[in-house]
Amino acid sequence: MQSIQLLHPVRRRLRNLERMREISRVAVRHGFGYFFERHKLLGLIPRWRPVSTRLPTQRGRHIREMLDELGPTFVKFGQLLSTRPDIVPPDIVEELVRLQDDVSPFDFSIVDQVIREDLGLTIVRAFESFDAEPLASASIGQVHSARLPGGRKVVVKVQRPDAARRIGQDIELLLQFAELLEGRLEIGFSLVELVREFARTINRELDYVLEARNAARFSANFADDDSVRIPALFTRYCSSRILTMERIEGPTLNDPAIMALPLEERKVLAETISACWFRQILHHGFVHADPHPANIVYLGEGRIGLLDFGMVSVLRADDLEEGTKLFLRVMRSDIPGIKRSLKRLGMQWHPAVDEAVTQAIEDSFSRYFGVSVKNVDVRTLLHQVIELVYSLRLRLPSRFLALDKAVLTLEGVVNRLYPDINLFEIAGRYTGELKWGLVDPRRVPTRLQRYAAEYAQIFSEYPLQVYDVLNELRDGEVEIKFRHTGLEGMIHRLDVIANRVVVALVSIALGVTGMAVAVTVDGGPQVGGLSLWGIPGLVAALIFGVWLIYAIIRSGRL
Repeated sequence: MQSIQLLHPVRRRLRNLERMREISRVAVRHGFGYFFERHKLLGLIPRWRPVSTRLPTQRGRHIREMLDELGPTFVKFGQLLSTRPDIVPPDIVEELVRLQDDVSPFDFSIVDQVIREDLGLTIVRAFESFDAEPLASASIGQVHSARLPGGRKVVVKVQRPDAARRIGQDIELLLQFAELLEGRLEIGFSLVELVREFARTINRELDYVLEARNAARFSANFADDDSVRIPALFTRYCSSRILTMERIEGPTLNDPAIMALPLEERKVLAETISACWFRQILHHGFVHADPHPANIVYLGEGRIGLLDFGMVSVLRADDLEEGTKLFLRVMRSDIPGIKRSLKRLGMQWHPAVDEAVTQAIEDSFSRYFGVSVKNVDVRTLLHQVIELVYSLRLRLPSRFLALDKAVLTLEGVVNRLYPDINLFEIAGRYTGELKWGLVDPRRVPTRLQRYAAEYAQIFSEYPLQVYDVLNELRDGEVEIKFRHTGLEGMIHRLDVIANRVVVALVSIALGVTGMAVAVTVDGGPQVGGLSLWGIPGLVAALIFGVWLIYAIIRSGRL
């Protein structure tokens, strides 16, 4: 698979200009003309007419509809933004999670071409039967129903042959637009880095081999769980652009037949789904990050099947262990411990805002202080952490942000099935296991081995770090950075004093120079024996002197 290249030759910039104008026109049509007016970007919009400078009501809905109109790549970009509640306001996130890929299918001859190129076989030789009409179509590929030799039912996901090129062009455009806005917006994060993160994310989705590995890992994780079924992989029929998996028969959760099920059956289904994702989050540390209804199949009797493994969130063993400590410290009202856990989970902040972080922790987690770990709603606690990140404009590793998006989507799915579901009870099955895991003697050797490896790595690097410091000292390349706080008033006074000294010196120089010219120059017009050529310098000196005296008197510091 060819990765997306972020190159910007001049000809590509010129080619993108018209597309940027089109995007600008769509944005104006959806009520965002004020943005271009405020940030002096009117040159992107031909025949500009003044518009309201107020933010449109229901901005989240307007942004979602705008991205939907702009096309598949922008829909994907909106889906990425929905995983970044640390930089996107909650009302916009709630709308962006509703974005779904839904594009027209490509011609069946292209499907045949991709299969021939990647598998070295025609469709007729590779498959016993192959439906020309796709089951679903998205921006990157489409899914067809087929049968392998022997009659095994499968689904075949085939990537659009021009997907990488088209998405690459749109990402170049997004990057160019981000560079244009980078110095104009004060938003607390880099737009260019956000686009580059999107490029990395969608590059992973373009690689079906990676998705096949994800599916294999889910299959191993749920091998002992009869309530969750992962479709089998057929690696002989897989490549970077083709993914062939067992077809799981049954309605997906967006099928109207699901809501027609009896209430008690929907309750069991909602509990199965919740338990499946809590097990992924709190036990496996490997989470299906796109649990929307079309990716969950109902198999009857409370059993489910999972589809589409392109988006995952991976939590390290350290994350699960530190997350458990965070829960326990919240229960014990241990504010310093909570701050240590948040830092070890990757959240960073400047010492200057430490007091604000402490206050925010107390405000956010006070409802859990003193309660039992079994009564903690993991879903709500995760939202509280993300809201804390957003309120303080902090940054959090992307694996946690994708996890929050998955939980947010899952919450909507299970609440639709059974609004009165008791997530406390379901989560309690796994939080208890996590708590025991901290003191489980069987895990002590593994933990000690990990700690020993980390300390060995640190100590092995110390001699090299000392050597580098000594070399810099010897070469005179050591730099000391000084960050001051609370000295702004003193610096301002020093600036005022320095400016007044400069004005006084300029006034004296002009006066002395003007007097010297008036006394020493004999030619030209004279007044009272003094040359008129020296008068301008004397007048300028007088003006500066009077202005300086007036400023001193006005400041009250004469």
